[in-house]
Amino acid sequence: MAKLVSFNVNGIRAIMKKDFEADMKALNPDVLCLQETKAQDDQVQEALASFKDYHIVSNSAVKKGYSGTAIMSKEKPLDVIFDIGVEEHDQEGRVITAEFKDYYLTVVYVPNSGSDLKRLDYRTTWDASFLKFLKDLEAKKPVIVCGDFNVAHRDIDLARPKANYDKSAGYTQKEIDGMNAFTSNGLVDTFRYFHPEEVKYSWWSYRGGARARNVGWRIDYFLVSESIIDKVKSAEILNDIKGSDHCPVMIELK
Repeated sequence: MAKLVSFNVNGIRAIMKKDFEADMKALNPDVLCLQETKAQDDQVQEALASFKDYHIVSNSAVKKGYSGTAIMSKEKPLDVIFDIGVEEHDQEGRVITAEFKDYYLTVVYVPNSGSDLKRLDYRTTWDASFLKFLKDLEAKKPVIVCGDFNVAHRDIDLARPKANYDKSAGYTQKEIDGMNAFTSNGLVDTFRYFHPEEVKYSWWSYRGGARARNVGWRIDYFLVSESIIDKVKSAEILNDIKGSDHCPVMIELK
């Protein structure tokens, strides 16, 4: 059985000064996928040097201290693919894919549309390009994709849907349509598969004590190819783990 964890750490160097190392070593995942490392590749390796049991690959943005992803795996991947092969989308270190024997594992940090929705049109083209990338992978073997998708899919996935609908980044119809495209093209939202009606969030604003009041959003996901949903034993959101404005999400494979 394998335990896969995804965590938007909101700065790998910052979170390493908190309880991250102890929390992750207690959780002991087989694979840990990180988003928003906010560091260059050498800085990621240096920050994670104490994780001796893991192979670590990272993808950094051209712009320093911004975005960035990493995959830490106990098993060395057969191959690693960086980005999605579309130059417009490949400047911000947002995607890494690790190939394992039975599946591709992709970590993603999807672009945020911005507080005034300035990047919404860009985000829409990103979603379409990323879906094509995943389906091209899936033509070879099943896909597991995890990370911060920067969208709440349905009303149940955020505390205040009416106040945010079509006004706030992460809950516009275009972003919802983007997530609909993933889930209607053979990718299963694992948390909703196991917990169809459970209200649980993975991100809270730092403002106004949102986390303490649980005024949150579920924007972190594990999606898997329909062909391997029967290999997934469980899907959870780990609300108790702090250190970021997000919390980790996890699946266990049989």
